[in-house]
Amino acid sequence: MVLGTGSNVGKSILVTALCRILAQQGYRVAPFKAQNIALNAGVTPEGHEMARSTIAQAEAAGLTPHVDMNPVLIKPERDRGSQLVLDGRPAGRIDGKNWKRMKSVLRAHITAAFDRLRADYDLILLEGAGSPAEINLKEDDLVNMGMARYARAPVLLVGNIDQGGVFAALVGTMVLLEPVERTWVKGFVINKFRGDPELLGEGLEMLRERAFNTPTLGVIPFLPDIGVAAEDSVLLDEARPPSPAGTRPEVDVAVIRLPHISNFDDFDPLAAEPGVEVRFVDKAGELGRPSAVILPGTKLTLNDLAWLRQTGLAESILRLAAAHVPVVGICGGYQMLGRKLRDPDGVEAEAGAEAGGLALLPLDTSFAGTKRTVRVEATLTAKVGPFAALEGAPVRGYEIHMGRSRLAEPGPAPFCVIGGRPDGAVDAEGTVWGTYLHGVFDNDVLRHGWLRSLGWQGHGHRFDRGLAYDRLAEHVRAHLDLEALEQIIAAG
Repeated sequence: MVLGTGSNVGKSILVTALCRILAQQGYRVAPFKAQNIALNAGVTPEGHEMARSTIAQAEAAGLTPHVDMNPVLIKPERDRGSQLVLDGRPAGRIDGKNWKRMKSVLRAHITAAFDRLRADYDLILLEGAGSPAEINLKEDDLVNMGMARYARAPVLLVGNIDQGGVFAALVGTMVLLEPVERTWVKGFVINKFRGDPELLGEGLEMLRERAFNTPTLGVIPFLPDIGVAAEDSVLLDEARPPSPAGTRPEVDVAVIRLPHISNFDDFDPLAAEPGVEVRFVDKAGELGRPSAVILPGTKLTLNDLAWLRQTGLAESILRLAAAHVPVVGICGGYQMLGRKLRDPDGVEAEAGAEAGGLALLPLDTSFAGTKRTVRVEATLTAKVGPFAALEGAPVRGYEIHMGRSRLAEPGPAPFCVIGGRPDGAVDAEGTVWGTYLHGVFDNDVLRHGWLRSLGWQGHGHRFDRGLAYDRLAEHVRAHLDLEALEQIIAAG
C-alpha cells in the first residue's frame, strides 16, 4: 500500500509507476483505491464511472479498467456536500450529516470489491487518500490504515519535499500512527526533489533515527510534464512554465481553469505536441490573445458560468470570439457556449435555476434525467473550417454528463455522429465548436488537423499514453530501491 503524508505528495503517480514497473517484471498486478475524492473521472467499457487516476494505473498495468479498482468515487459539489458514485453508478449525495451512517454501507462495497480483485491477481497496489495521520478521522477509516489492516498490506509512506518540511511530515506522521501501524510502514519515498541529492547530506540517516528506524527507499526527482492522469486539479499548479522571454510557441492554447474543472487531462495530447503551449488561465488579465480558447468540463456548469462572468473572463472570451479567435467547449464548456441553461430538478443548483450562456452556439441545455456514462465511437460530420478535410474521420471518446442539449432548427452542423445520433455543434466558420466527448484530442487526425488550422507547422505524432507510462516507470526505476521493494512484497 502507498500512503502519503498529505494530499498532492504523488501517491497516485507513484502507484501508476509501480503498476508499470511490476507488470514489466511479470506480475499480474492491479491498482485499488477504496475511495477517491475527485472530479477527474472516466468511464469503463461497461459504462461505469471511476477516477481517471485509477484508470491510468490500470492502463499502466496493461489492464482494462474495472470499477472494482475504485468502488467509491466522491465528487464534491458547491454547498451541497458531494455526489456519491458507488460501484460506478450515482448513488445519491453525502454530507457531514449522513457520512458516518454511510460508512458501514461503503465498507461492505469496498471490501467486496477488494476481495474480488485479490482473488484474480498476483499483487494489488493499494493507494491511500490524504494522510493516514488525521486523528480526527481515523475512526472507521475506509481508505488508509483501515484498508491496510484489512488487506494485510505492507506500507510505503510518501512525502513531497517540494512542499517543504518533508522530514517533519514523515516523522510527524509516524508519531501519530498507532504503534502497530508503524510496524506496517516498511519504507519512505521522498518525492518531487529538485536539485543536487547531495544537498540532503546526512538527512536520510537522521530521518531513519527519528522515524522508528524506517529506511528511505528512494528520492524521486521532480518530473515535469508527466502526461499521466492525476486525481486532483491541484496538479495544474505544477504545469509547465511559460515559454522563455523573447520566444513564442507556434500555437498558444488557453484552457480556462474553472473552479470545478474536470477531466483536465483531455488536453495532455495538445501539450505533448512540439511547438504547442497549453496554459491554464483563471484571470482575465492572463488570457491575452491566444491561438485558441478552450472551456473544459466542469462538475457544476451553472456555478462556473457565473464565475466566468464575475471574473471578466466571459467578456474577454466573447471579444476574442468576435475577433475570430477559435473557442472550443468540452462537455460543461460546450453547454456554456449555448444560449440557455436550465436546472428544473435541482441536479446541479437550486431547483428551477437557469442562466444565459455565452450564446456562441444556438443550443439550449437542461439538466435532467439519468447521468450518461459511456465510451463512444463517432464519425466527424462537420464540413466547415478545419473540419472540411476531416469529414468521415473516426473519433473515440467518452461521455460523463447529466445535461441534455438541443440545437436550434435549422441550426449549425453537428460536430460528429454517434451511431446515428448527432453530438456537438460547429458554427458556420468552424471557429466555435463544442462536443460532449472527453478525450477528443486523443484522436491524432482531429488534433493535428485542428492545430494546423491555428498555424501549427508540426508533423505531429501518434499520441500514446503508454509512452508516458514507460517514461514515468523508467524515471522511478532509476531512483527507487527495487530490490528492497521486492523483499517487502515477498515478506508481505
